[in-house]
Amino acid sequence: MSTYRKSRAFSPAGFFECEGKGLQWLAAAPGGPRVVEVYGWGKDHLDIERISPARPDADAARRFGAALARMHDAGASFFGSAPEGYEGTCYFGPLQDPVPMDTGEWTDVATYWADGRLRPMVEMGVRRGELDRRDVELTERVIEALPDLLGRAADDKPARVHGDLWSGNVMWADDRGGTEAVLIDPAAHGGHREEDLAMLHLFGMSYLTEIEEGYQSVHPLKAGWQERRTLWQLYPIAGHCVFFGGGYVSEYESMCRSLLG
Repeated sequence: MSTYRKSRAFSPAGFFECEGKGLQWLAAAPGGPRVVEVYGWGKDHLDIERISPARPDADAARRFGAALARMHDAGASFFGSAPEGYEGTCYFGPLQDPVPMDTGEWTDVATYWADGRLRPMVEMGVRRGELDRRDVELTERVIEALPDLLGRAADDKPARVHGDLWSGNVMWADDRGGTEAVLIDPAAHGGHREEDLAMLHLFGMSYLTEIEEGYQSVHPLKAGWQERRTLWQLYPIAGHCVFFGGGYVSEYESMCRSLLG
């Protein structure tokens, strides 16, 4: 295997260690999807295997969905857990502008989603001048509604999630005798399994129906999971408000209002 070096000068403390240990933690899930192999890291770089891309197909997508469910089933100690063996700051966002992602030992989904994800990201948007107090108030209304919005999903146990599973972080390779998905660039943590599935929907994904079929064949999702996608997409879209501003702000506000009916 050839090596690909992902690098950034003056990267935040622990940034590449967190990503490297996150990849290794995801790869350790029994029966999970292929995860890009980690060769090592330093303060300003991460060395991983170089993947030669291939075209996905429906069968590979179903296998990926099933493997993703098994990875989630491998679990985590808490909602908000950092990758195993990592004790520093976790991050979310693009290489050029990652922001801290809160870790903790939350035991219930609603508190984790409110205090570990929505409030910190929206407050960061306020500090950067992209969001304002009206957005904070709108977010608080969603948080108040979380018991109803979560429904039966509130009873789920912490899952081992990729954390940034948009289509660009799922590569496809055919170097091992068949086409398979390969996960890259995680914000790995203990979270809710529906987070990753909602992220796959956010910016479009090939063979998404087949991925979900494969997933359901291993771990059937709780009733109402399709209606909860918007709830799980609030965090990454709030992040896009922080990173890019612009139209993402109105999109975040519209998503909140749609949840509130």
